[in-house]
Amino acid sequence: MNGDSLFWNKIIGSVLLAALIAMTAGLVSRILYEPHDLEKPAYAIGGGDGGSGAKEEAAKAAAAKGAAGAPQPIAALLAAADPARGQKAAKKCAACHSFDKGGRNKVGPNLWDVVGREKASVAGFKYSTALKEKGGKWTYEDLNRFLLKPKDYAKGTKMTFAGIKKAADRANVIAFLRSRSDSPRPLP
Repeated sequence: MNGDSLFWNKIIGSVLLAALIAMTAGLVSRILYEPHDLEKPAYAIGGGDGGSGAKEEAAKAAAAKGAAGAPQPIAALLAAADPARGQKAAKKCAACHSFDKGGRNKVGPNLWDVVGREKASVAGFKYSTALKEKGGKWTYEDLNRFLLKPKDYAKGTKMTFAGIKKAADRANVIAFLRSRSDSPRPLP
């Protein structure tokens, strides 16, 4: 009998000790770390405001992307761009384009000295009406928008390439295209 009551005393004592340790740990943690309430929730879950928080975030994202799906400006990215990486990325372009001086047109026009060149101007290549109507010269920003999604830049273009989604990859390709010239254009 005596051993039995000692057993239950040990169990009750262990539970009380565990509770005492938990309370002490909570007290010490409040002393060491003083929590503070946030002014607004770090992550708003749609609900009380009719979900306008999500709509607001979507609007901010759309504004950051720019009007009509414009990519982020390329000037800052070109400063850190690597033409060697651009050459690797442009290998998929080589199926349809050549990059060498005096190179032949393939399915697409030769891209030698394309930066600063008049759009739709390579002799002997039949451009789509959409690209002919664009007019002007290939600027860094124009190349950036075109390489992002050619069909959005020139609706009706014959080019079937889906585009280059990553801005850094586009900058590298543009830096490579810039290097394919006897006198590369100055960076913006």
